Amino acid sequence: MTDIIQLLPDAVANQIAAGEVVQRPASAVKELLENSIDAGADKIQLVIKDAGKGLIQIIDNGCGMSVTDARMCFERHATSKVKKAEDLFAIRTMGFRGEAMASIAAIAQVEMKTRRHEDEIGTCISIEGSQVVNQEPVATAAGTQISIKNLFYNTPARRNFLKSNPVEMRHIMDEFQRVALAHPAVFFSLHHDGVEVFNLPKGNLKQRIVHLFGNNYNERLVPVEEETTIINLKGYIGKPAFAKKTRGEQFFFVNNRFIKDPYLNHAVSSAFEDLLPDDSYPLYVLFIEIDPAKIDVNVHPTKTEIKYLDEKSIYAILKSAVKRSIGRYNISPTLDFDQETGFSNMISPKAVEDIVPPSINFNPDFNPFASESPSAPTNYSAPARGYEPKASTKNWGSLYEITQEPVVEQTAIYAADDAILETKQKQYMQLHNRYIVSQIKSGLMVIDQQMAHERILYERFLVHLEDRKGASQQSLFPQTITLNANDFELAKSLLEDIKSLGFDVREFGKNTLVVEGVPVDLGSSNINETQLFEQLIEGFKNSQQELKLSKRDSLARSLAKNSAIKAGTNLGQEEMNTLIDELFACKTPNFSVTGKPIIQTITLAELDRKFEK
Repeated sequence: MTDIIQLLPDAVANQIAAGEVVQRPASAVKELLENSIDAGADKIQLVIKDAGKGLIQIIDNGCGMSVTDARMCFERHATSKVKKAEDLFAIRTMGFRGEAMASIAAIAQVEMKTRRHEDEIGTCISIEGSQVVNQEPVATAAGTQISIKNLFYNTPARRNFLKSNPVEMRHIMDEFQRVALAHPAVFFSLHHDGVEVFNLPKGNLKQRIVHLFGNNYNERLVPVEEETTIINLKGYIGKPAFAKKTRGEQFFFVNNRFIKDPYLNHAVSSAFEDLLPDDSYPLYVLFIEIDPAKIDVNVHPTKTEIKYLDEKSIYAILKSAVKRSIGRYNISPTLDFDQETGFSNMISPKAVEDIVPPSINFNPDFNPFASESPSAPTNYSAPARGYEPKASTKNWGSLYEITQEPVVEQTAIYAADDAILETKQKQYMQLHNRYIVSQIKSGLMVIDQQMAHERILYERFLVHLEDRKGASQQSLFPQTITLNANDFELAKSLLEDIKSLGFDVREFGKNTLVVEGVPVDLGSSNINETQLFEQLIEGFKNSQQELKLSKRDSLARSLAKNSAIKAGTNLGQEEMNTLIDELFACKTPNFSVTGKPIIQTITLAELDRKFEK
């Protein structure tokens, strides 16, 4: 019997490795950006076409490579960052495995131009499917330029599993934001299909956060800083008032490497305990500096997981530092954009000896019971002729006429007999402005008014999304909404469906939308279009992350939850009648959009047991 175990060809081995390292265009973007950072670049340009499926191009001004290094970087396990096993526990660079370039070259058409600063001529290498097609000298700028075309061209199954262009572009923007946040001293730009999405000048961390997420974040940030023998912690957290329904704006960096760590996330969440509702998540951008010997980053192919030697101590330090910053931050927003922290105004610039305590002046002869005029008589005298009592004392006797009016009895929640039930409209009672109570033959029916209205609106919005005939109520003054780049891309992909719901909205410049009308179904003249639209986008992201629903279902669910009447709203009798009628006209009246019961019944037998009958 012949031997059956064989070594895989390099091309096949590279494609297998690429399945772990390069899962989608965003994975290739992450690897190339980190290589540029490791090369010492302070200016990095990212060009994307067709959401990375057509072209991914990185241009940097890093150290560049020699002819030999340029050819060697495409070999498996070829790296300049690790030379022996001990180096794995002293890693300061982003990359270290030497797999990324070989994996990318195995599944794409790659062209690289590179030149060292001390060289006059650079090198151009073209590779397709791990095979070098061309290598020649070339005149190019100092640094490295890498172009990746037709990603997954030779693995069609993987290419077919890619999502739509807006979804893939959002993943690319996520990776871009993480690298840009970790290196605020580096210039970054991002172009997609000829449109500039980001232009991030060099600056400090606070400026980088504001440039990435919007100018309104300047007033939301609270500085965090702590130095210990275990870790050094710095960064920003968001004020509790600006928490969102999704975890999108939460970033942990360990030695400038983005990580995902539920344990550390729990430390921050517990610091916000009792300040936020259960379904709200705060913003944070936190950097942990720690000795590389005390962590292991070689855990996962994407390098987003880390193991620590002293996990509990890091948890305690993180929680206490965040909690202290929450208690110390200024209530009013800082106006100095270039100022890195918000605590300098709390420290007086004067010397201690120059501070004078305030003085208190008072009149020791003041008597509050003394008369204003010393000659005024102290005994009572009759009023002069022509005196009339004040208006507030006139017709005082009419105050007692109300006691002679007939008493109007409050409407009872039950009918005296069956005849009245047949001739009169059924009456409902509102309990604590949260529940609607009605008598039924077997006992009582209790309806949650908020969940009932959510169900009504949800089914109505689904119909509008199907027939695309949602009516719009025009706003008196159109509202301009500026979103961060990621949310703007999401809103653009949803624009047609949003219009089907009844929104009259259009693009208006970079990352900006104009809302000129809202759905008639919302039926309120006091709608805040900006807040409603932002909540719609947040709710959609939350539904997509948690429940993996379809796009239209997530959109209808989000708008229904954000526009339904809330607990605490007082309803009139006619409003309650309409709400109940529309609820029982729904396809699924018994359950809310989240699957919770809307209607509860309490039978007479249960009431009897309560009273021990």
